[in-house]
Amino acid sequence: MKKNYGFNDFKFFTEMSELASRHHSFDLSLGLPDFEIDPRLRHYLKESADVITHSYESLAGNPLLIENILQFNLKRTNRLELKREEVNIVPCSTFALYTSLKSILEFGDEVVIIQPSYYTYAPSIVLNGGVPVYYNLDHDFEIDWEKLQNCISDKTKAIIINSPQNPTGKMWTASDWEQLYQMIKNQEIYLISEEIYDIYCYDGISHYSPFLHPELKKRTFSIFSFGKMFHATGWKVSYLLASEELLDNFRSHQQYISYSSNAPCQYAIAKYLEVFDPADNQKIMQDKRNIFNEMIKDTPLQIEEKAEGGFFQLVNFRNVSKTMTDVEFSKWLTVEKKVSCLPLSAFYNSRQDSDYIRFSFAKRDDVIIQALEHLKKNL
Repeated sequence: MKKNYGFNDFKFFTEMSELASRHHSFDLSLGLPDFEIDPRLRHYLKESADVITHSYESLAGNPLLIENILQFNLKRTNRLELKREEVNIVPCSTFALYTSLKSILEFGDEVVIIQPSYYTYAPSIVLNGGVPVYYNLDHDFEIDWEKLQNCISDKTKAIIINSPQNPTGKMWTASDWEQLYQMIKNQEIYLISEEIYDIYCYDGISHYSPFLHPELKKRTFSIFSFGKMFHATGWKVSYLLASEELLDNFRSHQQYISYSSNAPCQYAIAKYLEVFDPADNQKIMQDKRNIFNEMIKDTPLQIEEKAEGGFFQLVNFRNVSKTMTDVEFSKWLTVEKKVSCLPLSAFYNSRQDSDYIRFSFAKRDDVIIQALEHLKKNL
């Protein structure tokens, strides 16, 4: 068990992209889609300008959007039957994470972070008076339940879980959630479940939310992102699932931080959900992953396990360099070989090196192809 009050260093999340721009490199470092959104989504946003009042939406969110979220979740392979009172529209997933923690934490409470993880988790905990406790996944990035158990103490108030996981692409299954429940069922421990890549699950795997677990749902904040779902990250509209009791407490804080979310975008998303087929976007992204994975076979870089979900693929670079750290290698690849990535150690609070780098395949096909052809010739 490792306790640390520091934050993950987020500089690599912008530095590599800036390096790519400065050196005219192919930028596969960040999960920012560079391709167009569905024209129908644009149409509904334009329509919203004429049909809504442009006043604040309610604290919970646009009623039509909430209704269509209920219908959307009924159509999942692992269908979620929700009540309107369990849904809340939020400005973004980071807001949902921060405010969920604010609604449950008291000063000194511990929150377990499973690493590698996104850099916003620890700051959200510390800013709310909590203490991050870091559990580092082993080489295969599978959960070692005994080691996770050792991170839980009588001070533990919450665990943050991300599935599909950034950056590993790993997915939590129904049996994983049950195992976690058995571990925490006798303590007052909450789950912050970030499920923002929920529709991007590959090779026949279906997303499984802890909100499907009859007991876990009573203590879970499940976070979803329309920005990721529609590759329209600038829209900044997400949604949160939680029990009525937890949502009441969440909203008591939300009203003083943001109150409501973007009204025109809520209307547009509500209308678009009536025609949206998630299988279309899932196929687009799986095809991109497959293009990346096939082409990288022609380079010395090695994929040990295909991403099960999400926007990212981990790659082992030790066939190219045995001596460089992952940070050094990422900078070298960006500057000298003209393809940008992120070092895996950027997703840990204290790790200085790893054997892995992370690429984003949430890019136009021509960018992925040109980047991998470049690496084939120059690596």
